[in-house]
Amino acid sequence: MNPAEAYILKQDEPYKTILLQLQAIIEAVLPNAELLYKWRIPFYYNDGIPICFLNKSKDYVDFAFWHFEKLEKHNDYFIDANRKSIRSLRFKSVEDINDEVIVYVLQKQLEINTNPFKLILGKKKT
Repeated sequence: MNPAEAYILKQDEPYKTILLQLQAIIEAVLPNAELLYKWRIPFYYNDGIPICFLNKSKDYVDFAFWHFEKLEKHNDYFIDANRKSIRSLRFKSVEDINDEVIVYVLQKQLEINTNPFKLILGKKKT
């Protein structure tokens, strides 16, 4: 079993169900996406470019992504949590999941098609 899948399956409820639902949506929208285990959390990559990651934290699940400045819709759903490069959607229950917002974010990430790590690392001062 993939370590990212093991991460999802070992979570307590309701977080396991939330993660499984997000996994189903992501894989439906991104059929060629690869689920990897990086920095001890599940990351989805598409054609070698990181698209999003999932993280069970405290009492919610974070669906985190980059390029938020290029998203024109649903901005009121995004949480910054004092992070410079990442925004997320947070879920405490399966009922909190809004498929339309997740599909929009994933489709925009594909359109942008830029590796966020190269952008972030390129901003470092020498």
